[in-house]
Amino acid sequence: MAEALATVKREVGPDAVIVHTRTYRRGGLFFGFGARTVVEITAKEDDRRIARRKRLARRDSVGEPVAGAARPVVETQTAGDLIRRTYLAARQGELLPATAAPTSASAALSATVVAAATAAATPVAPVAARAAVREPAAAEELCREMACVRRMVERVMQMQTQQKTPPQLPDSLFDHYLALLKQDVTEELAQQIIEQVQGQLTPLQWEDQHAVREAARNAIASRFPADDAMTKPAPTADGRPRTIALVGPTGVGKTTTIAKLAATFKLKQARHVGMITLDTYRIAAVDQLRTYADIIGIPLHVVATPAEMDAALNKCRGCETILIDTAGRSQRDDPKLDQLRHFMSVARPHETHLVLSSICTQSVMLDAVERFSIVGIDKIIFTKLDEAVSFGVLLNVAQRVGKQLSYITTGQEVPHQIEPSRGDRLADLVLGGTLS
Repeated sequence: MAEALATVKREVGPDAVIVHTRTYRRGGLFFGFGARTVVEITAKEDDRRIARRKRLARRDSVGEPVAGAARPVVETQTAGDLIRRTYLAARQGELLPATAAPTSASAALSATVVAAATAAATPVAPVAARAAVREPAAAEELCREMACVRRMVERVMQMQTQQKTPPQLPDSLFDHYLALLKQDVTEELAQQIIEQVQGQLTPLQWEDQHAVREAARNAIASRFPADDAMTKPAPTADGRPRTIALVGPTGVGKTTTIAKLAATFKLKQARHVGMITLDTYRIAAVDQLRTYADIIGIPLHVVATPAEMDAALNKCRGCETILIDTAGRSQRDDPKLDQLRHFMSVARPHETHLVLSSICTQSVMLDAVERFSIVGIDKIIFTKLDEAVSFGVLLNVAQRVGKQLSYITTGQEVPHQIEPSRGDRLADLVLGGTLS
């Protein structure tokens, strides 16, 4: 052991730190006879000595002053500063001259952005750069910020190409405008929201972050047309059981959602519920729904033709609520959509809910709304909010479609993780809130 310690001091240094020691026997010819004892020591150089050596190396490489001398101020700029500079420059006409052609304008803007991005990613002092390398979390955050910068710059370029300019807003409100854009709210809608906030508050209140956020929350909530009647349904005018059909593209979570609704109506609201499924294309889907129906204790009818649909509805006449699960249809499959329309004409649902997955892009959602409109959409259900990258798309779609929102789902767990749509709840998400 003494010899091993001497070796450590000689190889690592007198200030070496012993991390681990192990003693074992190795070798030997028979049953360990002739084996020799081996001492294994794991050691490392003292951290203070390492830090001291690095400081000396920096002084030699960058001319760092000795202790006691005045140190230069390390100046850095965040990606947020770059975003603001980019937008303010565009707003003041500094990025693109009004007479520049689109190609030269794009080149000028790109050159400006590259220069600014390089400045944002590279601190002035080399010491700060090395510190950033030693902090992976900070590096990842910088990458995320720079991705945000890129999206913001693309929006500015699009505005310039379309002869648009960023809104003339006070600096205190401009940050909230950028935050909405980061959530993928459209420029026009974000501008309307912030200008509404600006008109409701006094200039003194503009500097109050809490007041601005609360006003923005109310402005966004008013743009989510939530259906308050879902929790207290009124009797139907024709005396039939309230019939609710769920339609939508494949993979949006219709079957799981209808199982959650059945459990909510039966277990929480004590309604007499019946279920009908048209999804005979997927055997697993029928088995899954039948399992849910057995657990909840409600009847399930599987239909494959409009005539069978009519018979199933007659069997459910004693129910208060009938839930109809339809097979997923591609919005590009016109014959299947026409077939679905025939089924719905027989079922005559009081409510037809289009189920949309919040992980889809805005264009995909709007295309689904347009294609499924042939069956008569009354309300919208947003699913998979727990997987959504941003929530601004939901606001955009809700504004474009103009349909009431009935429910949202926040996970796969049945019968939980479903809730009636509320404007204030969705507004909090758009403003950066969490689902929990």
